Amino acid sequence: MHPSATIGDRSAVWDLAQIREEATLGTDCVVGRGAYIGTGVRIGDNVKIQNYALVYEPATLADGVFVGPAAVFTNDHNPRSVAPDGTLKRASDWEAVGVDVAEGASIGARAVCVAPVRIGRWAMVAAGAVVTRDVPDFALVMGVPAKRAGWVGRGGARLEHEGEGRWRCPETGAHYVESDGVLSEAEPEEAA
Repeated sequence: MHPSATIGDRSAVWDLAQIREEATLGTDCVVGRGAYIGTGVRIGDNVKIQNYALVYEPATLADGVFVGPAAVFTNDHNPRSVAPDGTLKRASDWEAVGVDVAEGASIGARAVCVAPVRIGRWAMVAAGAVVTRDVPDFALVMGVPAKRAGWVGRGGARLEHEGEGRWRCPETGAHYVESDGVLSEAEPEEAA
């Protein structure tokens, strides 16, 4: 861990993990063995980053995010080792772009998120998926490239369709409303 990195209270960093300069890790987080957290990456509270995940700058992870084993967040939309003239590129030769992961979202094992991309609140990226475009809140995406395959609730269970844009979580009983491809949590009067 670099001395300029900030680690929140009760957070655990396993051996062989790298946390680079100016990275910020919130409270009650876990960073698994061999994980890499890039320079200036911002990580919220209650985040789990599993073994060998690679989170390159300038990624941001909100509270409650889960990053599965060996998942990768890229940071260069057009990666090249050398410039057009054949000279080795340096850090100053390109502008890093990041992956933004919203509250409660989960990224499955060996998934790749190709920056710039945003993963919405409580969304779920399936193991091995390759995310190349933004993922809506509560969306379940899978495949290469990742496409929406359903909706999930806060508990992670796939939602059941109740008709007319209404969805229900089989585990929690929570209700959701879909309108124009956007899912939101139902207000109490909508759930009835």
